[in-house]
Amino acid sequence: MMRYRSLRLVVLASMVAVLSLRAMQAEPSHTQARLVLDSDTVRPGESFLAGIQLIMDAEWHTYWRNPGASGMATAIDWELPEGVTAGPIQWPVPSKLPEDELTTYIYEKEVVLLVPLQVATNVAAGSLVLKAQVSWLECKVQCIPGGASLEATLRVGPESKPSAAASQLRHWQTKLPQTQSTLDVQATWAAPQTDKLRNLVIEWMAKDLTQGFDFYPHESDGFEVQPNTVVTQSGNGVVRLTKGVKLLSGEWPGTISGLLIGGTATNRTGIKVTLQPGSKDKTSNIPDAAVPLPPLLQMLLYAFIGGIILNIMPCVLPVIALKILGFVGQARDEPAKVRRMGLVYALGVVVSFLMLAGLVIGVKAAGHQAGWGMQFGNPQFLVILVVVVTLVALNLFGLFEITPGARVMDTAGALASRQGYVGAFFNGVLATVLATPCTAPFLGVALGFAFAQGAASIVLMFTVVALGLAFPYVLLSWQPAWLRFLPRPGAWMERFKVLMGFPLLATAIWLYSLTLIHYGPRAWWLALFLVVLGLAAWVYGEFVQRHRVRPVLAAACAVGLLAVGFAYTIEGQLRWRSPITANAANSSVSNKPGGIDWHPWSPEAVELGRANGRVVLVDFTADWCLTCQANKKFALEVPEVQSRLKELNALALLGDYTRLPAAITRELNRFGRAGVPLVLVFSPARDQPPQVLPEALTPGVVLGALNRAAGRER
Repeated sequence: MMRYRSLRLVVLASMVAVLSLRAMQAEPSHTQARLVLDSDTVRPGESFLAGIQLIMDAEWHTYWRNPGASGMATAIDWELPEGVTAGPIQWPVPSKLPEDELTTYIYEKEVVLLVPLQVATNVAAGSLVLKAQVSWLECKVQCIPGGASLEATLRVGPESKPSAAASQLRHWQTKLPQTQSTLDVQATWAAPQTDKLRNLVIEWMAKDLTQGFDFYPHESDGFEVQPNTVVTQSGNGVVRLTKGVKLLSGEWPGTISGLLIGGTATNRTGIKVTLQPGSKDKTSNIPDAAVPLPPLLQMLLYAFIGGIILNIMPCVLPVIALKILGFVGQARDEPAKVRRMGLVYALGVVVSFLMLAGLVIGVKAAGHQAGWGMQFGNPQFLVILVVVVTLVALNLFGLFEITPGARVMDTAGALASRQGYVGAFFNGVLATVLATPCTAPFLGVALGFAFAQGAASIVLMFTVVALGLAFPYVLLSWQPAWLRFLPRPGAWMERFKVLMGFPLLATAIWLYSLTLIHYGPRAWWLALFLVVLGLAAWVYGEFVQRHRVRPVLAAACAVGLLAVGFAYTIEGQLRWRSPITANAANSSVSNKPGGIDWHPWSPEAVELGRANGRVVLVDFTADWCLTCQANKKFALEVPEVQSRLKELNALALLGDYTRLPAAITRELNRFGRAGVPLVLVFSPARDQPPQVLPEALTPGVVLGALNRAAGRER
């Protein structure tokens, strides 16, 4: 390794000599440089992307952040107007140039180095000139230093406007290494070969990376990862890379960062990892944010408690209240039947959760990210659920009745409203469906643990959550004496039944509001269909079930209303199979006057905020998450928290999970969560990991985290 260091010194000395000679001979550069921006105009407080484009002559190359055994990484020295700050360079995945032992990591033909920039909120409207002094080393057989002074103009105005180069920069973003992954990577040290040399063994399941395996290390002091790679792959899909590590000074490193590489020379994929030899690492672009996985028994306890708490969530409580109402009428006369119905209800909950577990396992097996409540990001699912919940509410209001022999308009709504074992089972199903957009305390941590594991852990964790959700109902069904505190059966039960229709109707309205996200103004046609649905339900109940005039004609009218209403409103006007195409997640954030000044979340925004010495608050939320909305209203968007954020000059970032963007799913999984809410507070100090706040927040919890991040409280 000292030989490599000597070679570097020789190269640098040669660079100085060649630069002097080149200045005298005015030799043309073999690399052309250009500064491009993804925006022509940005608003104050927004971030944007800059790119340093390097186009190299044939057979010439420049270098990655870790040049390898020789070479020099490209450097950018910014000259920015006041109020504009630049983040770190984002490096696309390089190529590996093996020349005996002098392996280097290079870019050929063309590369665009990406840099996130931020405009402060107090920057006045007008034109800004951005300047960058770029220096590089270009090599063929000989190596020649290169450099260029670049500049570009950016406007600050009331509306953002993309530039002609925006698509080019988006293309190069796809060539960046992934910053998170579902890979479960394990790194271990082999026995030392000498005092200064030992092997590092890296293992993972070949799911994201399937061929062309390698590891490209980041630059480091004190040790060097050698270029030679030994690859073995077992029959069960486990890939093992063995890399030699040579110690230059100090002790053996506790962490080694770099890129896991897979693919071909023309289609190379890199995943950024921070390895801790001897421990597992969920890949991350923030090395200090690793979250250790708690013991399995602790997670099972969390899952059970979280399932119990789901019973009092606004989505589930109306269904549970209705079942308790059934106890009042049956407990005194048929205690044995009530116990059996309790078990049937629990069976409905468990079966439903096992179906959800199967869905999650299938999504993960297909190579996608899975999250709790992910079905609420499906617009067709929301439309169907709005109709089902509305039907159940109309039934409680008495517009139509469910009898054992009746054929009703919606099977799901009917089954959930029936008496007896079928009704008990499908109330368990309905409780599960309505529970999924809610993340109770303890539940998010437990499910996040399960989602990071294999199929067996997912099934086990979902089963325990189901048992927690069903537990209070089963307990009451086996202890009917505890119901003596409830009033005796009477006419009040019918009124209470109607009363329970209102929270279900409120649930239907809330679910309907979520469809606005996917269909925009077209969602009003769904509201019109619900009116038609209510009319058809009334016609069916009044003239068919109650045997009024001409029941056959009335049934035909009800069916006709539904058919015409569905064809015209749902299929024709709503076009429920074709939701509005969403822009990139977090492309914009809506701030209310006087509230927190939220900015869109991205890993780059977090890093840039910390680099600028700011405390960073991140709120991962979704419109369909009631716990998230409660946190925002009662713990975040409150005067004392707003005041503290301004006092600390903290950066508030909002990660919108409503449409289930994959980047946020990966971030949730990285912090051991399967769904939202997730609130993080980052300190400006890079050696401090982020604080992960509990699911249910209070202003005191948020203020305490902000104070600790700012160094005001320990």
